[in-house]
Amino acid sequence: MSDLVFIAFPTEQKAEEVRQKVLSLQREYLIELGDAVVVTKDEKGQVKLNQMLNLTTAGAASGALWGTLIGFIFLAPLLGTALGAASGALGGKLSDVGINDQFMKDAAGALQPNSAGLFLLIRKMTADKVLADLKGVGGTLMRTSFDETKEAALREALAAHAATETAAPSNP
Repeated sequence: MSDLVFIAFPTEQKAEEVRQKVLSLQREYLIELGDAVVVTKDEKGQVKLNQMLNLTTAGAASGALWGTLIGFIFLAPLLGTALGAASGALGGKLSDVGINDQFMKDAAGALQPNSAGLFLLIRKMTADKVLADLKGVGGTLMRTSFDETKEAALREALAAHAATETAAPSNP
């Protein structure tokens, strides 16, 4: 069973930085993700999703390849490429993998204007090591499907950022 986590950040850059950190943890086999999406909310309240994988582009590339191959059979490779790319892009646009886009847009409505959030769909993780690596990254936990102990540990790890900022003396 997968777990869903939604963390709010003050900027898109911070959300992207944390996503890259989590992706590096995945390369170390400490976490297995189903999806990791950065969502932004502009000053007008418009929500934009920054997916990990652009399915429209991937579909267009795959469709163009297959269209070219089929086009060679019928001696019309350019026509096959164009039709394949168009149908592949349409198929990619209509497909949805990972976290439901409408759910993310609805949940992102709770974000403040000019802020961002990070959705993580976690299949498996080594909780103690992942939470230790995420300690001090900041952010506010908005939603999670973790049990109470994991949720409390994640909140504590995120809150460590605020504690270190207030404890650090400022130099005038």
